[in-house]
Amino acid sequence: MTTSNLDPATAIYNETILPGDGWMREIPKNHIFRITDLEGNQAVDTLFFNAFDPDDHYCPQQTIRSQKNSFLTTGSRLLSIRGTHLLTIIADTCGRHDTLGGACAAESNMVRYALQKRHMHNCRDTFLLQIARFGRGFTKRHITNNINFFMNVPLTSEGGLTFADGISAPGKYVELRAECDVICLISNCAQLNNPCNAYNPTPVQVTIWPPIS
Repeated sequence: MTTSNLDPATAIYNETILPGDGWMREIPKNHIFRITDLEGNQAVDTLFFNAFDPDDHYCPQQTIRSQKNSFLTTGSRLLSIRGTHLLTIIADTCGRHDTLGGACAAESNMVRYALQKRHMHNCRDTFLLQIARFGRGFTKRHITNNINFFMNVPLTSEGGLTFADGISAPGKYVELRAECDVICLISNCAQLNNPCNAYNPTPVQVTIWPPIS
């Protein structure tokens, strides 16, 4: 785990995202971006795109292959489908983050839990709402494999995935440096059916600093 010396008072942007809400914004090259888990064990479904080419999006396969690790933490280089170095995690007080579990959707809620869960809030719908508002040519085909910051998705010995209690806590954060101009898309997950957020969705905070001189 690695802490940061950046002071929130010197940030140029700060916003709280309520559970179930989304957020989409461009982050310029060399700016520092922090996501803070305000109350602990929240799952923050996140996608990154090359701001100059939205088709050049975050790719878990490229990222995992490059770092030879299925989890993300300090030092992880987030790579795009074309190998573009989008961001680097430069501080992390949680310890690891999931990039395999994907985002919840109406269909997955129904299949995993029960038919009557289909109507419940899900991250894919939040993603779609955010890109409709953002514009700039984004469509549903841009909703691809995402990162689940603060989410605990252990790998089994057989290579499967399990959803477990979160390992985060109030005030834990992950901090990234943009290695090119990127667009960040977030769904602050309101999932009530698995233990990733202790069945209690809570708000998170996003903060941006200018380049460190």
